[in-house]
Amino acid sequence: MRIMAKVGITLLAAGLAASPSLAQTPDAAPSSTTPGSPPAAAPAARPGQATLALGALFSGNRKPIRSGLVWRVLTESSDGSPPRIVARSNDAEPSFALDPGVYLLHAAYGFASATKRVTLGAQGLSDKLTVSAGGLSLAGSIGETPIAPAQLNFSVFVPLQGNSEGRLVAANVKSGELIRLPEGTYHIVSTYGDSNAIQRSDVRVDSGQVTQATLHHRAAQVTLKLVAGPGGEAFAGTAFSVLTPGGDVIREAIGAFPQVILAEGDYVLIARQEGQVFSRDFKVEAGRDRDIEVIAR
Repeated sequence: MRIMAKVGITLLAAGLAASPSLAQTPDAAPSSTTPGSPPAAAPAARPGQATLALGALFSGNRKPIRSGLVWRVLTESSDGSPPRIVARSNDAEPSFALDPGVYLLHAAYGFASATKRVTLGAQGLSDKLTVSAGGLSLAGSIGETPIAPAQLNFSVFVPLQGNSEGRLVAANVKSGELIRLPEGTYHIVSTYGDSNAIQRSDVRVDSGQVTQATLHHRAAQVTLKLVAGPGGEAFAGTAFSVLTPGGDVIREAIGAFPQVILAEGDYVLIARQEGQVFSRDFKVEAGRDRDIEVIAR
C-alpha cells in the first residue's frame, strides 16, 4: 500500500512577456537579444543574396516573443534527402543573408515550436511565425510555508486517454524553473524528499501566459532514533525500516538519527541494532517535524 498526500494546488497566471527574470528552459539556449532591445543588424548580403528577417508571436495575445527562441533555416534538396540547415540564430528577431529560394523556417521555444515554408525573392522578405506556447513555473508548500527548492522534484507529463501519465515531457524540474511548453493541459507529479510524499495535479498552460502552480503537500520530516530511554542518546549504526501498517516498506536508512520526509499517515518503525530488533507505531501529521524514538527494550 502506498501512502500519498492529498491533492492541493494554487495557480497564478501572468503575462509571459512580462517575466524575463525567470530561468531558461533546460537545454534551451539563451537569447542573445536583450528583451526590449532592437534586433541585431542584418548581415551584409553578397551580390545576388537577399535579407530574410524573422520574428515570432504568441498565438494567444499576439505579443512578440522576446527571448528563449532558437531559429533554424533549412533548405530542401531536389533529390529527396532530408532538409539541410543553412542558418541558425538565438536572437529574438534574427536576419539572414541568403540566396533567393524556398526555405523551411523552424522556431523552437522550449518544448514548443512552429514551422513555415517561405519563398525568399530578390527583394527580401520579413515574416513572423506564430507559436502556441506558454510558461509553467512550479513550487511546493506545507500549508503556507514554502518547501525549499532543494527538497522538491517535479515531473511534467502530457496525459493520454485513460492514462494521466501518458508521456513524460520534462523530468527533474526544480522549483522556480521556467518550462516553456505548447499550450495545453499537463499532469504534474511533485515529489517532496525521496520517500512517499508525492503530489499530483493537472495544470493548464495558456499561450502567452506564465502559469505559476504551487502544489500543497501534506507531509513532515521525522528524525529516527534508537535510544535506551526517552530523550536518551541515539545508538550509532542503527538500521531503520519505515513500513506501512500493511507491511510495505516505504524507506530504509542507517545511522544514529537519519531524517526522512513522509506523507501524512500511520507507520511502523523497525530498528535493528547488533542482532536485536525493536519496533513502534507512529503517526505523521502534516507540517509537524519531530523525532521518532524507538526504545531499546
